[in-house]
Amino acid sequence: MNFSVSNENLNFEFANQISVQIKREDLIHPVVSGNKFRKLKYNLLEAKSQNHEQLLTFGGAFSNHIAAVAYAGQEEGFSTIGIIRGDELADKIAFNPTLAFAQKCGMKFEFVSREVYRNKNDALLVEKISAKYGDFYMLPEGGTNALAVKGCEEILIDEDAQFDYICCAVGTGGTISGIINSLGADQKVLGFPALKGDFLKNEIRNFVKNNRWDLIGDYHFGGYGKVDAVLIDFMNTFYSETKILLDPVYTGKMVFGVMDLIKKNYFPQGSKILMIHTGGIQGIQGMNTRLEKTKLPLIISHD
Repeated sequence: MNFSVSNENLNFEFANQISVQIKREDLIHPVVSGNKFRKLKYNLLEAKSQNHEQLLTFGGAFSNHIAAVAYAGQEEGFSTIGIIRGDELADKIAFNPTLAFAQKCGMKFEFVSREVYRNKNDALLVEKISAKYGDFYMLPEGGTNALAVKGCEEILIDEDAQFDYICCAVGTGGTISGIINSLGADQKVLGFPALKGDFLKNEIRNFVKNNRWDLIGDYHFGGYGKVDAVLIDFMNTFYSETKILLDPVYTGKMVFGVMDLIKKNYFPQGSKILMIHTGGIQGIQGMNTRLEKTKLPLIISHD
């Protein structure tokens, strides 16, 4: 799969001379965008080197990872299997844009209860799936493993050395770990978790080589996949001003957090900040499907 990426200056002006740019990892590939491309790059090479013909992975109803694995597998000649959280979704594929897309790409699904999914790495479940489908290369939920971190170490390039702070959303910890490992000596990473809790710190420590990073846990908006009117209004306003779409699960919350911290004088005067757009735009459609059942406004997804 080919890719391209660029930085876009947001031209935001702040009284304390802070400058902000965004690295458009969402433009890296039209479907396998952002960190999903980075995480899959070396895993697919490893799967090929081991002569696997199938990929198996895990995810929820609107998982960016599920959509990315399904498409990348099709492009690279793999069959794909998705273990999906929520057995009630089995007869609702047509009403779920992410699962419908993955199925169109050839992915086969195994829908399991949330209880079973919590124990998704249990040897008995893996053995059962293997007995049904045969040999496969297993990718963890969210795609994070050592090879994924290796891929994410390539996000920062030489020209990014000018920035004091690198900011990114955090899901399973693989993306931020790769960025941390490729930091310059005078740079720091701030991660904005999409989930509640501090457990991610231990996950990240398993992969990183320095301590020039921190997690800012105040911008999850209630937890994974949760949004409110404030976040939606921010994302829609951001798009109207920049023409850059943000996803509601990850990057939207990170950008909101960075802008809020600037207002609160968190960053020293003259700081140069690089925000990493990790893609996930496909999730907007699924989120809007959920929002249609609420009194909340919809998220702008295009002109």
